[in-house]
Amino acid sequence: MAKLGREVYEQELLRLQTELVKLQEWVKATGARLVVAFEGRDAAGKGSAIKRITEHLNPRVARIVALPAPSERERTQWYFQRYVAHLPAAGEIVLLDRSWYNRAGVERVMGYCTPEEHRLFLRQCPQFERMLVEDGVLLRKYWFSVSDAEQERRFRKRLDDPLKRWKLSPMDLESLTRWEDYSRAKDEMMVHTDMAESPWYAVEGDDKRRARINMIAHLLSTIDYHEVSAPKIKLPPRPPSSGYQRTARTLQREVPDHAAKLV
Repeated sequence: MAKLGREVYEQELLRLQTELVKLQEWVKATGARLVVAFEGRDAAGKGSAIKRITEHLNPRVARIVALPAPSERERTQWYFQRYVAHLPAAGEIVLLDRSWYNRAGVERVMGYCTPEEHRLFLRQCPQFERMLVEDGVLLRKYWFSVSDAEQERRFRKRLDDPLKRWKLSPMDLESLTRWEDYSRAKDEMMVHTDMAESPWYAVEGDDKRRARINMIAHLLSTIDYHEVSAPKIKLPPRPPSSGYQRTARTLQREVPDHAAKLV
């Protein structure tokens, strides 16, 4: 399949981002609570999809949650406890850049949890998600796939890109040698957690542009939102000057004009 052209991609992305702003305003107006979980292979395009979704949204409404490794204290808590603290209140959207499914993926494969903890997760996760949905939370789950060849190509590209080198962690490198282990863990996870109340949706990620467009379009199609009428805003006339004089610039610490050196 041919990769999606840039011009077509940018036109459709702009249209979808306009719809995402409408969705945001609907969420605010109705008090809806939306959670979108992004999971999948390393370098499959989760982060870039999240970036395009939030590009024009209000960070006070739509926030990204990307939790670090649990602290010693958090390791003694109920597994889902630290995720509950980040769930949305009314009128909020939460985008989970990896979620509670860490236990079914990296923790399972790398041995960061015991087999008993993994089995307990697979039993409790469906119950946990059913409670969220029953309480009115709109839960959407996306799994981003990428071929082994494309993943390795992206990893190699990151090695030479100073802007993306930080994305290449020891865990990413380990995933190259454990491709089948992650595949088996993902298949087992899907068997237990792909439910009618909170189904998984797969996103083919070898073509990043196509993946972003497909994922955003699907997300919008699953929510029965509508455009909310915005109040008309009129700029007030600026009042006449009352004699204020600006403080002399010599009394301030100004940022040097670095841009002047570029001309």
